[in-house]
Amino acid sequence: MSMLDRVIDWLDVRIGVRELAKEWGSGYLLPRNINFWYSMGSILLFIFLLQVVTGILLLIHYVPDSEKAFASVAVIMNDVPYGWLIRMIHAVGSNMMVAIALLHMFSVLFMGSYKAPREINWLSGFLLLNLILALCLTGYLLPWSQLSFWATTVATNSAGAIPYVGPTLVEFLRGGKLVGPPTLGRFFALHVALLPALVVVLVGIHFFFLERIGISTPPFGHQGKKTPWRGDAFRYDAHPGGIPFIPNYLLQDLTSIAIYLAVFLSVVFFDPYLFFPKEAFVPANPYLTPAHIKPEWYFLPNYQMLKIFSNEFVGIAAQGIAMTLLALLPFLDRGKERHPLKRPLFLACSIGGILLWLGLMIWGHFS
Repeated sequence: MSMLDRVIDWLDVRIGVRELAKEWGSGYLLPRNINFWYSMGSILLFIFLLQVVTGILLLIHYVPDSEKAFASVAVIMNDVPYGWLIRMIHAVGSNMMVAIALLHMFSVLFMGSYKAPREINWLSGFLLLNLILALCLTGYLLPWSQLSFWATTVATNSAGAIPYVGPTLVEFLRGGKLVGPPTLGRFFALHVALLPALVVVLVGIHFFFLERIGISTPPFGHQGKKTPWRGDAFRYDAHPGGIPFIPNYLLQDLTSIAIYLAVFLSVVFFDPYLFFPKEAFVPANPYLTPAHIKPEWYFLPNYQMLKIFSNEFVGIAAQGIAMTLLALLPFLDRGKERHPLKRPLFLACSIGGILLWLGLMIWGHFS
């Protein structure tokens, strides 16, 4: 008997690990028509863990001081063994995490998996997307470059357009009238402590509801005979005759993560500065405003909307309304039908919204 078997036996007689493994693995059945898009959540979890590991390694050499931050990043890139690789994985990974989170949300949207009884799953996922964006925003300032300094100045300025509380909110975010050392301290604390902790809590809540309610059946292919949920009592969405998570879908998850890694590492090794304009390599100078400073690609639609409206508050209000409608979508779309082709109004509005979002992003990039 190997050492591993002995350890498993020791745990099994105390807490029943084999029974748990059977219940969570081969006993956990999924719909037979489950598809590739359901593995987006596993890819996201893998990216988050990679971000945590690389973030901890960067913390060994990074100095959260406005006088030393840029120099410490230069040391990581040039002097620390494999420091450039760790930083590139962390920086490129943050962009990829936003991209995969958006793909995950789009797949849930088009397959109608947000509908009752999964409203809370949708809300927790929506909050997770916003936490990921907040992580990216706070991490953006940490290199203390011209790009990060002025992009943060523009981003925090936007909050000032909110009536009554705007100026107070801006000062609270910055720790002063202007972006400076207190801002770096606040963003650093948010980025390495508070926001990751909130993400862990929300991921736990997201998984709890997923496990409690059950995986939704894709609206494509053979769906089997199932009694629709009527809303009168709790009922676990079981899939008798389905495929076990272990080993069937675990292999799909691992395949999806391998494909993601192939794309991700291609960017890291062959085009690592894809997300870095030249201002990212210049130390922050509060007295020299760059001519065309712009936020990251995922904030470009928000940036362009603020430029379209002459009144900045109108631009912020329009974005707030759009985000609120998206968060409340399960409570607004109460229809039972989930197949996108059988929901023409939903399909037209969704595709129109995505095209508008992409159009604003491209417009913001070239404006």
